[in-house]
Amino acid sequence: MSYLSNADIEQIILPPSRDLGGFSVRRALPAAMRQMVGPFIFLDSFGPVRFGPGEGIDTRPHPHIGLSTLTYLLEGELLHRDSESYVQSISPGEVNLMVAGSGIAHSERTPEHIRTYGGKLTGLQNWIALPKVSEETAPLFQHLGSDELPTVNGEGINMKLLAGTLHGRRSPATIFSDLFSAEIQLQAGARYRIDDEHIERAIFVVSGTIELVGQDGVYGPDRLIVFKPGAEIVVTANERARFLAFGGEPLPEKRFIRWNFVATDQERIRHAADLWREGRFPGVPGDDEFIPLPENFN
Repeated sequence: MSYLSNADIEQIILPPSRDLGGFSVRRALPAAMRQMVGPFIFLDSFGPVRFGPGEGIDTRPHPHIGLSTLTYLLEGELLHRDSESYVQSISPGEVNLMVAGSGIAHSERTPEHIRTYGGKLTGLQNWIALPKVSEETAPLFQHLGSDELPTVNGEGINMKLLAGTLHGRRSPATIFSDLFSAEIQLQAGARYRIDDEHIERAIFVVSGTIELVGQDGVYGPDRLIVFKPGAEIVVTANERARFLAFGGEPLPEKRFIRWNFVATDQERIRHAADLWREGRFPGVPGDDEFIPLPENFN
């Protein structure tokens, strides 16, 4: 659902929750009333999920084109494998960035050392649509450790810049357009200003409750708040709070999104689907399973 609110807020979206066999996922973007924020076309928050010994998360190999995926964990660990032969685990505070470009397949699974004893998982994943001139760029993968990401600490604020630029800082994550993505934690009573250096901006509340200076309302977990361009945004934490701030310059062309494919041309999506259906898409070394196309894909 979505609705309009105060003068500086364009939309507030409460994403639906889906239970994928005990694995709760909330998809804030795309929504019925909002497809993108800057170049960000997809936002999933998942967990918290708890699993016992011998259990785990198994996202089988599946394909992507025309986008980058940005994965950030709050709890737990995942093992990434892809068709470019990258194998990389990710833990809380780290970033896995995968550029699909002309085409990549990947899987995400609970590592065996976690699966042996059981564990937990909570995290966020964005899809970032690539500019039209970069849609067919060569696939690549980048892992960034927590100590590689720019941070701001002090006055009750802990900000970690995952991608792009913000407040004069730049993340080493490989990007192709004007954007930012930052995890921000505030102690109770702390304030954080999100300047208008980027045209489109939004925050997704992960935990705690926040208010916006000069605006009515209190916002809790799982709310996506999209701001109007140029709005003065100062976030205040009523209690210890955590949120994702992101956005950037909107891309000029319309984006089509079908299953795991994003493109400016629907024919490009149909071609990628045919390759996957016919087994001609690159496979993932060491992971022979796969997710078939949805039955209603045409």
